[in-house]
Order: sequence, then structure tokens, then C-alpha cells
Amino acid sequence: MNRAPALLSALVLAGVTTANVARAADPLVLQVFTEARSTIVASHRLQNYLEEAECRADLLFNGEQRGDLIFRPGKTDGDLLLSAVNRDGEHPVPVWVTRKTAGVGSLSELQGRDVSLVAGDDPLASALALEALAAHGVSPEPGQIYEAGDFSSALGLLLHNNTHAAVSELGLVRPMLETQGMVITWQGEPVPGAGWYAPAPLPKSTNTRACLNALARMQRLDDRQIFRIFPEWVSGFRPPESNDVEESRS
Repeated sequence: MNRAPALLSALVLAGVTTANVARAADPLVLQVFTEARSTIVASHRLQNYLEEAECRADLLFNGEQRGDLIFRPGKTDGDLLLSAVNRDGEHPVPVWVTRKTAGVGSLSELQGRDVSLVAGDDPLASALALEALAAHGVSPEPGQIYEAGDFSSALGLLLHNNTHAAVSELGLVRPMLETQGMVITWQGEPVPGAGWYAPAPLPKSTNTRACLNALARMQRLDDRQIFRIFPEWVSGFRPPESNDVEESRS
């Protein structure tokens, strides 16, 4: 007796098509938009980690957007499924840092002085920092801006007296303040938006759940090599709060 028609009818009645069944069995495509110069080591270690977590996934980096799950350092189209969080487990907070001995009490005192920013699309890297300077009447000339590859390098420029201030992130820099003789001269508001987005609904499958759970369990302290593909302030991921989801759609 041929039961295929009956089975197909049951699937259709349940709201599941054969195409969806096939898709549920396929690996998820995880795409990371990154400023990392090389992704070879991180990609290998992330692939192994996901396989151990029973997550079947193909990894992509940069290029044309075509992932099922996409990491972006800022808000983008789609549903935000996992928010990137800092060392404190919270949304990142942009800060301007200066040397304690410089005695800079306000951003307005940075007019005409050299500052260090970070290259890339991360809003914390330069855009929000420059907005803060502008709000205090400071507009650095191109020759006064040193653009580093990451936050640590930006702080290095400050500590070696190449610049008078450096952009950073609160959770990242706070453990270094006392030991390195630095102070926070300006602190912004928490910035939601960075994280893993789904441009379209994901298949409802055990593999999807395994992949999301695996990404949510990742911690920078567990494998710093994997996290080289993410902004330096990212320490892990968590399910977004309801207001994060609303903001990601606005």
C-alpha cells in the first residue's frame, strides 16, 4: 500500500511543505561581517565548536548578504535573535578615555588635540565618539585623527602619548583604568543593535535550536581565537529583550 499521498496530505494539513522539511535538514548558513584581517583560525575553531554542539552550519564572512543568520556590529534588517553583550553582560557603552596625568576634565578640552579612533562599521568605533566630540564643539582635523585597527591599538596610541584621548567601550576598558593610569572623560548611553539577525524566518528544527543555543553559550573567555572575528568589546551573546527587538525593526 502506497502511503506517500497520505503522508504528504498530513504534512500539508500540519502547515509543513516538503520544501520546508528539506530546508530543515540543511545546514544553516552563518554569515559574519567582520573587520578581522584573517578569519582562517577563527573559522576553523568556530566550525569545530558548532559541530560539537550538534549544530550543522556553513560559515561565510563578509561579501554579499546571503546568510540564514547574520552577525552585524550594528542594527540591520531582519529579526534580532541574539544580542551581542560586553564583559558585564550588557549592551556596549561608548566612552572617551584620557590619561589621568593629562587632567582633561571635558571633551571640549580636546579641541585641536590628536585623538585615536577605530576603523570599521561598529558604531562604537568612531561614529558615536565623533558625535560626542561635536556635541562639545570639537571637530578634529583629518591630521588629528589616528585610526587604529582595534580598541586595544587605539588605547596603545593614547598610552604611548601619540594621542590625547582614545575611544573605547566601558566593559572592555574598565579593568585597565587603574593599572594603566587612565580615566573616563565621557560616557555615552548603552547601544543596542549588534548581534545575530535572521533576514527571514528560520526553519523550525532541532538544528536551528542547536545552533542558536550554541551561539548563546559562546564566551570570549572560553575561546579568544573565535572572538577575533567580532568587535573587541563583544564577550558573548544573549536573547534580546523586547525593547531591543522593537528597536532593531525601527
